[in-house]
Amino acid sequence: MDSVTLGRSDLRVSPICLGTMTFGESQVDEAAAHRLLDHALQRGLNFIDTAEMYPVPPSAARYGDTERIIGRWLGQRPGVRSRIVLATKAAGPVRGYEWLRGGSADVTADDIVQSCEASLKRLQTDVIDLYQLHWPTRNVPMFGSLYFDPKNDRPVTPIDEQLRGLQRLVQAGKVRHVGLSNETPWGVAEFLRQADVAGLPRVVSVQNAYSLLNRSVDNGLDELMHRGQVSLLAYSPLAFGLLSGKYDAAGFEDPALPGRMAVFASMRKQRHGRPEALAAARRYNALAREHGLSPTRLALAFCYRNWRVASTLIGVTTMAQLDEDIDAWSTELSPELLAAVDRIRWESRDPAQ
Repeated sequence: MDSVTLGRSDLRVSPICLGTMTFGESQVDEAAAHRLLDHALQRGLNFIDTAEMYPVPPSAARYGDTERIIGRWLGQRPGVRSRIVLATKAAGPVRGYEWLRGGSADVTADDIVQSCEASLKRLQTDVIDLYQLHWPTRNVPMFGSLYFDPKNDRPVTPIDEQLRGLQRLVQAGKVRHVGLSNETPWGVAEFLRQADVAGLPRVVSVQNAYSLLNRSVDNGLDELMHRGQVSLLAYSPLAFGLLSGKYDAAGFEDPALPGRMAVFASMRKQRHGRPEALAAARRYNALAREHGLSPTRLALAFCYRNWRVASTLIGVTTMAQLDEDIDAWSTELSPELLAAVDRIRWESRDPAQ
């Protein structure tokens, strides 16, 4: 598994990244999380991604717990920090979460700096290799919203000021490189333009959802990132478990199923909980089985071997899942199978967009 370079940076990362949104008492306790981190490192993964908002679903009681778990893991293992590329994220506007920034609908440069400094303490490190803005501050359709509506625009901190907040962190040696997440083509282009014009930190990556159920990246963002030399970090490649096949028979309603969509009822109201998403997932999963593959292998191989994707984030709760996801790296998809995938997409489009 050769490493890849993110954007125009000097960050060399494994093409599989361990996502950690499940690390917290409600899903993966600290001891189990540390075992998963150790095993991922042993299997050749050097890229770890987290966020100040994790674990998910977010709550006041658990806010920052995932970073604390990773920080204690690093603190107990001298020398490991130099072997990994560590990424985390500053939360976007948090209206409704009064326990973070008072529920503010804005993210200022000072907010970015303060969030980063708090993450550094929780992670027990002096520097974050990749610091990302978790979602845009401005009015955009995201997390399942489909349409931009200019009537929802409101005054917020402009991109230039946010970049200057990130610049303060880079100049202070607290952040090596910066990235975006859940961004649109316009947003990525504008961050690049303003950085180049003013000599501010240039984003090296964008972390967006990408899976068989959500290929919206293919609708223009892919060209922009390719020509702008910005790397795609694909999250939710298994679409919250829909593309693992675990929900094919019983759907989401069986609480005995080991998955977030079954355990957390609130998630069924989001994009992956749409009936259309489950229906399309069942078609892809059946296609995988017809070709002698597990649904997981098809879904992951689609991302792993996709020219658009630099590194794919996997989220796991067990060692068996971690090994299965890493083992899928060896899977090659035939042109005939990829053509069949595209035929399903033509009919189903992107139901989890």
